[in-house]
Amino acid sequence: MTGEPDVRGEQDVRDVRGRQRLAERFEEHRGRLRAVAYRMLGSLAEAEDAVQEAWLRLDRSGGEGVGNLGAWLTTVTGRICLDLLRSRTARREEPMTEGFDSFVPDPVLRALPGADPEAEALHTDSVGIALLVVLEALEPAERLAFVLHDMFAVPFDDIAPVVERTPAATRQLAHRARRRVRDATPAAEPDLGRQRRVVEAFLAASRAGDFEALVSVLHPDVVLRADAGAAALGVAASKAVRGARTVATGAFHFRHLAGLARVVLVNGAVGTLTVSEGRAVSVTYVTVADGLITGLYILSDPERLARLDLSAVEA
Repeated sequence: MTGEPDVRGEQDVRDVRGRQRLAERFEEHRGRLRAVAYRMLGSLAEAEDAVQEAWLRLDRSGGEGVGNLGAWLTTVTGRICLDLLRSRTARREEPMTEGFDSFVPDPVLRALPGADPEAEALHTDSVGIALLVVLEALEPAERLAFVLHDMFAVPFDDIAPVVERTPAATRQLAHRARRRVRDATPAAEPDLGRQRRVVEAFLAASRAGDFEALVSVLHPDVVLRADAGAAALGVAASKAVRGARTVATGAFHFRHLAGLARVVLVNGAVGTLTVSEGRAVSVTYVTVADGLITGLYILSDPERLARLDLSAVEA
């Protein structure tokens, strides 16, 4: 009847507005959630999927009973990532050399700062590829405890229910992970200017085809990981090798690509992006210590490269 209040319509409007407000509040936390998921999974695509699943769970709950939304979303995202880690199958290649795994996590690219590289501190949301590789070796529960507590200051009391342990046992998980990370993460030069000089010296030697110059810029125990995907064969196949002359031999073989490489920031450190005919051919994350390259982490898997966001480094 006309003149009667449209109760259902008013309720629908309130529901829509409530959901919109909930979505707005979720967006305020999206960056942090993406950072948590990326550190947990090492995959940008999987991290986005985990964040989307966190939103779906929040949307289904309507936010009922959620006091601290940021804390709730962080632990929910952590739980989703933990489930993903536990359910992963052996989709990655077996270690190929000296027990090394050739997997390289997805890189995040940015342009180099223009005038004064030394003046720009690494972004607080940057996490090195070398650290992500170390995290890959942790047990899923250890990784969750370390990432949430040590990187995002989540209390052990909040992490414990996710890993189904007591707070004291969860503390021990983080302690073990912290020790393994400390022992396995390579030392790295923090200064971008010094990093850049070493990387450019490596590129110059590659472009010149100067094998001994290549060797001279590499640490004697340098480690190279190359993740080319499952389809690559021969010299282009995924591999993990150690030693200056062995790594220099590989770089010498691919010296024809050095002229296409340019220096960019890869996960907050100076690395390279190689582009041919408008298509990314490889991304290399470089670790430098005492003026020498100690690690090269190369992603050349065409499927994964095609999914990378290069907008931040495009000329």
